[in-house]
Amino acid sequence: MDTIKINKQITRIIAHRGLSGIERENTCAAFIAAANRSYYGIETDVHVTADGKYILIHDDDTKRVAGVDLPVEQSTFEELRGLTLPDKEGFKRGDLVLPTPEEYFSICKRYGKVAVFELKNRFLKEQIGELVQRIKELEMLENTVFISFFHANLVDLKEICPEAHAQYLSYREIDEKLIAACKDYDLGLDVRHDRLNEQTVAMLKQAGVEINCWTVDDPARAEELISLGVDYITTNILE
Repeated sequence: MDTIKINKQITRIIAHRGLSGIERENTCAAFIAAANRSYYGIETDVHVTADGKYILIHDDDTKRVAGVDLPVEQSTFEELRGLTLPDKEGFKRGDLVLPTPEEYFSICKRYGKVAVFELKNRFLKEQIGELVQRIKELEMLENTVFISFFHANLVDLKEICPEAHAQYLSYREIDEKLIAACKDYDLGLDVRHDRLNEQTVAMLKQAGVEINCWTVDDPARAEELISLGVDYITTNILE
């Protein structure tokens, strides 16, 4: 199996949870599979564990990806890290575990990819500050885009680190209120792709708001969005 190639022109393509169409999502295997291809960036999701550490997983529990039901933010890092995940064919592999932020950022850095880093739930301001400091120490801040459905996370981020590149995740209809929520804090918009059409893309461009969209796996829809002039497309399998 391989990726589906599209004519991306100048649109930046983001591998959603790594190359999750081929490898188990949000694992180092998925990140490396994306890193070895032409993707501009690699997206992942970070949670805080019960003992104040950080681990990469999308869901609030581990059942879908691991077959064992642990609530992520009520479990310790050791409990979560001890899970062995099945690959896409259902075979358990010792290399498939929930990664740390450091492992993810190290892969992005080694392969020259932009890190698209989702703050998954509401974080404390000091936790955001700690993550920013770690990313700075890894010399990846300039190559990181922070994203979150929690606008307050991004407000805190901008207060801590005004130069941080960030996009507000949304599935809402695009209107002046949403555009203002982005412009007031110098945020791009990472929006569900079905909210985008000729009119809404024009609104965002006129306001100077950077446009990312998720999750686009249909080549025809991707090429339509590219023709409209979106800046980024987030995908599981297109390249």
